[in-house]
Amino acid sequence: MLRHQYNYLLADRFDWYEQNRCAANSCPLVCHLPELRENPDYFSQKKTLPDLKKSRPWYEEIHSQVLQDCVKRVDLAFKRFLKGDCNGNRSGRPRFKSNNRYRSFTFPSLSKNPINGNLLTLPKFGQVKMIYHRPIPDGFKIKTATITRKADGYYVTLSIQDDTVPDIIPINSVSKPIGIDMGLKSFLVKSDGTEVEIPQYYRKAHKRLKKIHKAVSRSKKGSNNRKKAVFKLGKAHKKVADTRKDFHFKTAKGLLDDHDMVAHEKLNIKGLAKTKMAKSVLDAGWGQFLSILSVKAVRVAWPTALNAGLVTKAVDPRNTSQNCSNCGKKVPKKLKDRIHSCPHCGYTADRDINAAINILNLAVGHPVSSKAFRVSVREASA
Repeated sequence: MLRHQYNYLLADRFDWYEQNRCAANSCPLVCHLPELRENPDYFSQKKTLPDLKKSRPWYEEIHSQVLQDCVKRVDLAFKRFLKGDCNGNRSGRPRFKSNNRYRSFTFPSLSKNPINGNLLTLPKFGQVKMIYHRPIPDGFKIKTATITRKADGYYVTLSIQDDTVPDIIPINSVSKPIGIDMGLKSFLVKSDGTEVEIPQYYRKAHKRLKKIHKAVSRSKKGSNNRKKAVFKLGKAHKKVADTRKDFHFKTAKGLLDDHDMVAHEKLNIKGLAKTKMAKSVLDAGWGQFLSILSVKAVRVAWPTALNAGLVTKAVDPRNTSQNCSNCGKKVPKKLKDRIHSCPHCGYTADRDINAAINILNLAVGHPVSSKAFRVSVREASA
């Protein structure tokens, strides 16, 4: 029902958009001028919901705020299509949702204590059993609940709010900083010389996924066998995604347990995903890991609700692999060259360790090039 309402509201937006837009330099001399009407926006479409429940009484089974969230999704999709996001990046034309594309709905507000043991109280649903694997910390308020249908069942995502603000450690007072260089040979290399091996979950599961893909392509469209094969394929892909995400969480926790500041490169992951290294880049999941790292740094002791306030800092990756971390001189290297050997000062180290040290120096405010080093020396002497 939510999917049908989403498609109906989106069609209403497109109907207005097609009939009421006309460029001044492309309007024909003789044309039909439709009856102009106001632009349907979030508030005008939300006012139609009471009439919807009168004309279609079965929609009364849906909570009013869930229906309003459906209107909000349409408004957000259409605004990103016309105006773009906060950075001005416009999205493509919104698509009508098929049965498999509308997979979630959100309760914008819940009762004061919606969780009792392993039971979650939802409006219009009542008490729903769930696997309650991690308790909500004291002092947090449950704000919203999103029910999502995935390949292996239904999941609930709870957004929680904490009114306390952690004290962020100033960069000039950090005691145990570390720089990391993301890579494909190793998942990351630290500036102290240690590294984390890359697991390559997708490549290891590639043979099994290929076999299931072949079963999907050979089955007849619309048949029950195809539905079973698609379901099996979805579970296999979800297993790869879950194991990768678990690895990212454990790696981020290990970094933040040992260091109070983690410096990393500001990577253009979308650009790298369009190169020949796309499969390896997406398999590593750098974007997801850096997002988890930055969020976890603010509250690394989440289960006990202790303020963490650790620091993660992204630096410009330009020349971090080329410049020598010892003297700052540029030492050109190709991608196949894995050893950094500086002819100026004689410093030799692994290419990734040299880059990680440069990243750490940039994060704490030290120069990484000989030119910048000379400028800072002149300013200090002046």
